[in-house]
Amino acid sequence: MDDVGFDLYQGEAFGFLGPNGAGKSSTMRMIGCVSPPTLGELTILGYDPVRDGAAIRARLGVVPQEDTLDLELTVEENLLVYGRYFGLPRGVIRERTQALLDFVQLADRAKDMVEPLSGGMKRRLTIARSLINDPDILILDEPTTGLDPQARHVVWDRLFRLKQRGVTLILTTHYMDEAEQLCDRLVVMDHAKIVAEGTPRELIDRYSTPEVLELRFDPGVHEQAAEKIRDLVPGDSGGWTPRFEGGRAEVLADRILLYVANGDQTLARVREIGLEPLTELVRRSTLEDVFLHLTGRTLVD
Repeated sequence: MDDVGFDLYQGEAFGFLGPNGAGKSSTMRMIGCVSPPTLGELTILGYDPVRDGAAIRARLGVVPQEDTLDLELTVEENLLVYGRYFGLPRGVIRERTQALLDFVQLADRAKDMVEPLSGGMKRRLTIARSLINDPDILILDEPTTGLDPQARHVVWDRLFRLKQRGVTLILTTHYMDEAEQLCDRLVVMDHAKIVAEGTPRELIDRYSTPEVLELRFDPGVHEQAAEKIRDLVPGDSGGWTPRFEGGRAEVLADRILLYVANGDQTLARVREIGLEPLTELVRRSTLEDVFLHLTGRTLVD
């Protein structure tokens, strides 16, 4: 790990974005006191994770990427058993279990076995279980992977409510819309380094343009259209990343993306040079545009 430095504040949601192998999981393991810091200093809740790991873990909640629920127990029993790991009194565990099942909207399934539950229900149960010790910090690894849109939004709502209560959220996600929805601040990691940090809006303003114009042409004229746009706006030497009204352009296999200040004006210019796309879309820049610009479109194994 190198050049990884950040501060977390109570009651905020802090996100880690990055391709596989970027160092997100290693950083999360250090914060969760599962792995020791490899270099530098790490302080969590005022404690040293090497010396005070047990004390820190007692104040953390962890939602792993894969649900690790006990399928042979009921919904309620999963929380009751987990609470005993923290040495909580049985009365406290039962009181919290009831409150948490209400919170994640599973109170009516308390006596049901876990195995037949839907993926969204299991995810909400995992979140409830992670809160049984009333943590100050909740660590979430890909909290909504594999969920349908309705289930994702229910999970987002529960996480937002936790943040309102003062719980600090630390999450990794590959869903850029999730990061925009949940994160107050985030970092983009690549090759074990932080390459960008800020609020979602700050990152979009810093690394992208207000709008993106997406153009699709008939496959037979796609390359010629790209050439005309290249002639219109010469690119930097050595690569197809031309400057376009202060922005940039990317030619993909099925479309051309123009990162510009004003998509409608740019579309008019494209038509002025005799190009007529099959479809055009003007949209606002998103975190996904920032992410791909900073880390590239090439898969890293």
